[in-house]
Formats: sequence, C-alpha cells, structure tokens
Amino acid sequence: MAKRMTNAAVDSFFQRLSDREPEPKGELNYVNPYTLLVAVVLSAQATDVGVNKATGPLFEVADTPEKMVALGLERVRDYIKTIGLFNSKAKNVIALSEILIREHDSIVPQDREELEKLPGVGRKTANVVLNMAFGQPTIAVDTHLFRVANRTGMASGKTPLAVELALEKRIPAKWMLHAHHWLILHGRYICKARKPVCPVCPVSDLCNFKDKTLEPA
Repeated sequence: MAKRMTNAAVDSFFQRLSDREPEPKGELNYVNPYTLLVAVVLSAQATDVGVNKATGPLFEVADTPEKMVALGLERVRDYIKTIGLFNSKAKNVIALSEILIREHDSIVPQDREELEKLPGVGRKTANVVLNMAFGQPTIAVDTHLFRVANRTGMASGKTPLAVELALEKRIPAKWMLHAHHWLILHGRYICKARKPVCPVCPVSDLCNFKDKTLEPA
C-alpha cells in the first residue's frame, strides 16, 4: 500500500492536471442525457472506442427512448453486436427505455437512486451520467481511477465504493466536478496498469508509488 498523499499534494496534483487540461472530457460520444446513459451502459467491459463505433449509427436513428423502443430488440442487437455482452446489453437498453417512458416522461432522472433502478445501471454508470449530463460533482470509479487512487496514495481502498468515498473526503471541492475525468485519463494514458510512464508524468514527484519506472515507455 502506498504512503498516504498529503492534502497539499492532492491539491497540487489536481492543479497540475487542470493546468494541462482545464476542461477534461469523457471519451464516449453522445448527443443528450439519454444517449449518454445508453452509451455508458454499453461501455461495461468494453472500450470507449468500440462503443463509439457502434453507437454512431445507432444514435442517428434512435436518440430518444421512444425511438429506441420502436427500433426493437432485434435491430438494437444488430447495431451493437460488435460490443461484448451485446445480447444482455440490448435487452437492458430496451428495458430502461421503456421504464423512462413509463415512469419518467422519457427524461433521464437526475438522481442516483432512481438511475440505479434502471436495468444495466450500477453506481458507476449513475455517477458518470450525473457528472457528465448534469454537472454533479460525482466520482465514477473505473479500473483506471481505482488504480491511480491506490497507487499514488491519494485514496486507498479495496473496493470501488471505498475508493469513491475516500476520494470524496480528500479532493478539494474546487476540483470535484472534473476530478474523475482527470484521474481516468491519467490512468488510461500515463499511470498505466502494466508500465506507468513515470518519466513523463506531470505529478510523479507527488505520487507515492514505490515502483516508479525509470525509462520512458
């Protein structure tokens, strides 16, 4: 377990990431809160690139719950067949669309509890939607963020929820809106799982990871 990062280091960590990229964006393509919800549901155990290839054509014909339901299960499945677990995901997309129509006037709820009632939507998915679609300061812990939080000493935890709650206590409020994007992108492109590229990392001196790489990747 990495040594706990100081509060001052946490603040500096985000200041530097903010200086490099003031407005970080998620890499899933979407056109409205509904299509974002669908894209995040489809992204489970899949890459954003792979999801975007499938949802580009799909969202051209179905960008509302009504259009998705009208498209039908078989056609939705055909659009997303290149994505892992496409059979169950297609069922979830149709089912959550029907619930949005029936219970929410086709509007994506801005409430985590209501979002988590939808098929295929867990806490991480709900947090992504709340943050990206509605500007709520949530932390969506994926594998990249989980690794960065533990590896750097910013927030240790054995489960995604433990890390999420720890980060909420540690990250200054001024950084919370974009924090999960900065951490995910940092984990995806610099603090990689197999070999982090520590020599080019902008926050390497703040990080308490014991096994930093010495050579550029």
